[in-house]
Amino acid sequence: MDFKPLITLLAIVNPPAIIPFFIHYTQGFSRANRRHTVLVASFTAFLVIAGSALLGIRILEFFGISLASFQVGGGMLLLTSALNMLNAKPAEVKPATNEMEQGAEKAAMGASIAVVPLTIPLLTGPATMSTVVIYAERAQTALQLLTLVGYGVVIALVTAVSFALAHPIARVLGQTGINVLTRLMGLILAALAVEVMAEGLGKLFPILGRAVAGG
Repeated sequence: MDFKPLITLLAIVNPPAIIPFFIHYTQGFSRANRRHTVLVASFTAFLVIAGSALLGIRILEFFGISLASFQVGGGMLLLTSALNMLNAKPAEVKPATNEMEQGAEKAAMGASIAVVPLTIPLLTGPATMSTVVIYAERAQTALQLLTLVGYGVVIALVTAVSFALAHPIARVLGQTGINVLTRLMGLILAALAVEVMAEGLGKLFPILGRAVAGG
C-alpha cells in the first residue's frame, strides 16, 4: 500500500475547499459549539472512510457487483467530482444543489450540521466511499487494509486542523487561493479517475488491455 490512496483521498475530501461552508454554517456559534462541530465532523469523516474500507467489499459481494464494474462507475464518479473541482466547487457538491441553504437553516434552528451536510456529502460523499472501496480491494494483507484505515485518521486530522483554523486560513488564502488549490486538486483527481476507469475497462474488456499493451 503506497501513498496513492492518501493523495487521492486528500484530493477528494480537500478540507480547505469546505472552509467557506464551515464558516457560513457556524457563524453565530459559541466557541464550544464550534469546537464540538469540528470534532464531530472529523470523527464522522474517519468513520465513513473506515467503514468503506472494512465493509465496502462485503457490500459489493452481497449485491453481486463485480469490482471491474464498480471501478468504471467509481471512476466516472471521481471524474465528475474532478470536474466540479476544476470549476472551483467542492468535489461532492452536485449541480443546482442547495446544501448551503439547508445547512444555514439547520444552524439557525440549533440542529447539528456537523454530520449532514458538512461531512456527508460535502466532505465524504459517494466519490470518497467509492475510492476507499476500490483501494480496499487492492489490499493484499490485513496490514495494508489497516494502513488504509489509518489514512482515514490522517484525513480526520487534516479536517480538524483545517476547520479549527478556518478563519486564519480563509484570511491567508482568500477565496482566490482556495479556488486555485481546489482546481489543482481537481486536476490530480481527474488523472487518478482516468487511471481507475482504464483499469476497470481493461478487466471488463480484456481486448482493450491487450490493445494498449500491444500499442
